[in-house]
Amino acid sequence: MADNDFRTCLVDWEDLEKEYVQLEEDHKNYIKVLEQMTSAQKKCVADIAHHRYRIRRIMESLKRVGGTLTEEQSQQKAELLQKIKDRKDNFREMEENLPHKNGIYLSIILGQVSISLLDKADKFRYKQEYERFKLTVSNVIMVLALCTYFIHSYRWADALLNFLLVWYYCTLTIRESILIVNGSRIKGWWLTHHFISTVCAGISLIWPEGETYQQFRAQYILFTVYLSFVYVLQYYYQSGCLYRLRCLGQGHTMDITVEGFMSWMWKGLAFMLPFLFFGYFFQLYNSYTLLVLAINSNFKEWQVLALGLIHLLLFMGNILTSLKVIRQKLKTDGSLNFLQKKYQFRNNSHPKSL
Repeated sequence: MADNDFRTCLVDWEDLEKEYVQLEEDHKNYIKVLEQMTSAQKKCVADIAHHRYRIRRIMESLKRVGGTLTEEQSQQKAELLQKIKDRKDNFREMEENLPHKNGIYLSIILGQVSISLLDKADKFRYKQEYERFKLTVSNVIMVLALCTYFIHSYRWADALLNFLLVWYYCTLTIRESILIVNGSRIKGWWLTHHFISTVCAGISLIWPEGETYQQFRAQYILFTVYLSFVYVLQYYYQSGCLYRLRCLGQGHTMDITVEGFMSWMWKGLAFMLPFLFFGYFFQLYNSYTLLVLAINSNFKEWQVLALGLIHLLLFMGNILTSLKVIRQKLKTDGSLNFLQKKYQFRNNSHPKSL
């Protein structure tokens, strides 16, 4: 019996040896294809950079000609500018499948390690994981803040909450920087907002316990609860909008916020706006409370004044950015009606597309 088992092992090993020869060949082909792909990537990146340089030179020349053109030449210039704009959009689409250099922030943290995701499925999975991370941590922060609010004032519990906020916002800045490298269209203010929020949470973490701290503690925890609640609402609103945009063929796989609006989005946004603006004015109230505390305490603790100014800065940035988005929506309402009719026709022509 043992002899038969041994011969069986020898036969299996011989079969495995044959398969290993094929595996080595496949691996060599893989290395060869990988080298060819890397070479092709570098060539495409260099060619795009060359085209961008030539386009910049053309744009500089167009600016110099000024108003010395005839009517026909002016029309040709307008057509050329439109072609240049379309070409730049094409470059962006090409670059979605090419490696990107890390920005300064990621270079400081990760060095020059490539974090480019070249496969669209990998990009979409990373974006989904990012959204789930925001939702999960927001729920944890909301529960922890509620527990901290209803229990007796323990400095270690407050420190734990602030440490979680520092870690959360710091992690968001890294994850969003990776999203930007991979083609996400995150508005600059929201990334800046998370950097400022990291500093805000860090200052709250090192704020020594005292009279001013206790006077602001309950208000700060309630604000944290409300902010987490709004983040959860935003998650479901943005997820619904992006899902519908992708079904219409207008969504980008790495988008995390919606820069444009359809009329059906306005209904959801109209529901969100009161919550958003209440949160913004809550920040303004935080700033007012902290500045009053700073004045009444004769500026004994620098953290009070610093947090008051930071909350004021966050209020101004948030409300100005939101008003700008609303203004863009109202300004482009006519063109959106055209898009609606266009996609309504497309959906009627292809009823199984959704």
